[in-house]
Formats: sequence, C-alpha cells, structure tokens
Amino acid sequence: MHARPGPSRRDWLRAGLGAGAGLVLTGPARAMLPPSATLLVPGPEGGAFARLAERLAGSLARGATTALRLSHSVLGGPDGVTAANRFATAGAPDGKTLLLLPGAAALARLIGDPRARFDPTGWLAVCAVQGTAVVAGRDALPPPGSAPRFALGGPDMPDAAALLGLDLLGLQASPVLGLPPPRAEAALAQGRAEAAVLQGADVPARLQAIGARPWFTLDPAGIRDPALPEVPALADLTGWGSPELRGAFAAAAACLRLPAALVLPALTPADVVAAWRGAAQRWLEEEARQGWAPGLRALPGAEAASLVAAIAPPPAAALAYREWLLRRLNWRAD
Repeated sequence: MHARPGPSRRDWLRAGLGAGAGLVLTGPARAMLPPSATLLVPGPEGGAFARLAERLAGSLARGATTALRLSHSVLGGPDGVTAANRFATAGAPDGKTLLLLPGAAALARLIGDPRARFDPTGWLAVCAVQGTAVVAGRDALPPPGSAPRFALGGPDMPDAAALLGLDLLGLQASPVLGLPPPRAEAALAQGRAEAAVLQGADVPARLQAIGARPWFTLDPAGIRDPALPEVPALADLTGWGSPELRGAFAAAAACLRLPAALVLPALTPADVVAAWRGAAQRWLEEEARQGWAPGLRALPGAEAASLVAAIAPPPAAALAYREWLLRRLNWRAD
C-alpha cells in the first residue's frame, strides 16, 4: 500500500456521541424499554463523542418509558472501528446493546480496511446527526474535460468521495494530497487548490468568507441541503458511470455526511426499535430548542434509517469503490 500523505481519518471527525458509565435513567412513559442496556461508544474518554453523549443520555432519561440503567463502554479511537467490531460480535437483537456509529467506521469497511470486521447491513437507526457536505471551487463549475486541482486529505479519507463525484461529472481533477479539512479550505482560499470539500457547520458563511462558489452537494438525488437550498446534489447533475460506481459514490458520500448514528443490531424487533426511537424523540425536541450550528441536523429514526442504509452498499458497489481507489489513486487497504 502506498503511504498515506496526510493525517488520518480522525482529522475530519468533528462531532459524535461519547461515554459515561452506569447512568440510572428514569422518565415519563412513552414506550417500554429494557430495564438495562449497554451503549458502545468510540473513544477517547472525554472527547467530542463524550460531550454529545451527555446530552443524548439526559434526553433518553426524560423520554424513557421506565427506569433504565444505561452503561457506556468506551472502546478504541474516534474512527469507531473497534466499537463497531465489538457491536457486531456482542450485540444481540434484544434492544439491550446499542452503538454510536461514526461515518468513519463505515468508510473503513467500505474501503476494505482489514481492521473493520463488521457488516453494518441491516443495522437499525434510532437517531443520527447529519452534516452538510459540498464541493466548492474558486470559480463556477467547469465543463467536462477540465482538470481543476482538488484538495484531498488522502485516499482513505471521506473527501475521496468528492473526487469520485468529479470523475462522474467528466472532470479530470488533479488531486493535491495531504489537505484534509480544514487545510483543504485554506488551500482553496489561498489558490493552492481550485476545488475542495467543505463539511460540517456554518458552510454558507465559510463559503462566503473565502469567496468560494458551491458546485454540488453530496446529498442523494432529489434532496437539497437546507443550508444550501439552491445547490443541486451531484446525483442530479450526472448519469455518468456504472450503477455500481454511482452506488459507490452514494455510500462514500453518506459516510462523509454522517458524524454519528445511534443504531441497534439487525433483526431487533420492531416494537423494541420503536421504543428506543420514542425515547430519542425527547432528544430531537430538546436539540431543536437549543439549536445546532447551521449545517448540522439531528435526524429522527426514519430519516436516520435512510442515511444508515446508504453507508452499507451492496458488495458490488463496495468492490467498485475499492477498484476505483486503486485505479485512480494507486491505493488499496493492506
């Protein structure tokens, strides 16, 4: 494998859910929940995931049906691979084990990282956080055949999805490696790159601050990001590429847009899923009152389910992404 020129996937993690231990939760009735449960959380202790977890745990307490002992187990690093591996082996479909799943963990699985020994297919979303992701340039979107310099963190990082998107538009972008967010944004502002991904909070203000023009978002076809309602999704601009390669783009783009999702194991009974989603409704209500930074949104179960399903594409799409990484960037996972 070629050496990765730049920081690891950890650099793009901005938000998530984290850790505590042995919280006794009580709240008004909404739906029946197990008397105790374990939440598996990516590390580190006291990190960004942990800070958001405190709010989630408190809201679950107020939305829970009955008294609930929720124990948190912090595992591994912020890419979430270690926690997801544990969830895949220890999580029974009884509603007693949940996982905070970052998009970075799903990306590791997508690119064939040998550490990722889990399969998220069928995992059931309780709620999630979604972020804006847009490809922007110093000028207007160039015509097919153009070769803009594109700021890229590395082949195994989420912004590689945008490079694939440019390929699907018929552009011949030249990757400038070693520029993950926010260095990519600075490179765009300074003219060292002509295109880059901006993601997370306050994207419209950041675009204005550096004088960049949005080209397309990484949302699904037909979906407009509320923060950028005039900007089309890439899937609305092109039909190029094989169905497998377009599926690969959709999966990688979903990983980029997903800071974290709260999930249950596959085959968890529908009434148990509904119970957890009912408890999480209090979190959604309280987060709406407090307000997120523009570009970050809390998603209820149904919307979160679509996003979680997108990060687990069919094997043919995953293979297409790995083959594209090898062909385009001369890279493959060990």
